Amino acid sequence: MSRGRSVFLFLMVSLVFALPALLAVLLTDQLDLHSAINRYHAGWADRFFRFITHWADGLVPTAVALLFLFFGTLRSFMMMGLSCGLSAIVAQLLKRQVFDHVHRPFMFREQLNDMHWVQGVELHHHFSFPSGHSTAAFSMCLALAVIAARPRLAVLLAVAASLMAFSRVYLSQHFTEDILAGAAVGSATAVLIWRWLYVGKFAERPWLDRRVIRSTSTMLP
Repeated sequence: MSRGRSVFLFLMVSLVFALPALLAVLLTDQLDLHSAINRYHAGWADRFFRFITHWADGLVPTAVALLFLFFGTLRSFMMMGLSCGLSAIVAQLLKRQVFDHVHRPFMFREQLNDMHWVQGVELHHHFSFPSGHSTAAFSMCLALAVIAARPRLAVLLAVAASLMAFSRVYLSQHFTEDILAGAAVGSATAVLIWRWLYVGKFAERPWLDRRVIRSTSTMLP
């Protein structure tokens, strides 16, 4: 029950941020919207988003999954590992095979000549849609919400995922539609894995709730 409520709250809070952004994407020219968002910047925000964007690097979800491998159960490890791993594969296939022609904001720098480019950020040029960082942020945070099964924490995790995703727009690594698509891929994958492991036929498998790597003390005769 707590896990289902956590998933519900995570998705609802995410939608609070996503729906206005989606409406803006539908009603506004891509470059005009990016330029309008970019008008709101500050030194503290440059530092904050440069820092928080790395929370959604591929290495962070991998490290979190490894923590569950060593200190959690097989179910929690699979929840985190499969959510992040499968969503990353989907995102990379989409951006490199289906939408490989979609470019990032820096490719339009001449049209965005009054942009505030954050210092110290290496800007990429291609493979913009969907955002891999946004995919990782939402798959990782929703997986954590499921594992923790604490609804209040799920709300905070949804906010954290949204901030990580928005950092990609603030830093001009992606357009708004890129992060919305990434959030959708990450969330959808994590929901499917949650239902498979905690709601579907594997929900009552006790062997999934054993420690993956037992401590040396429990292995001694």
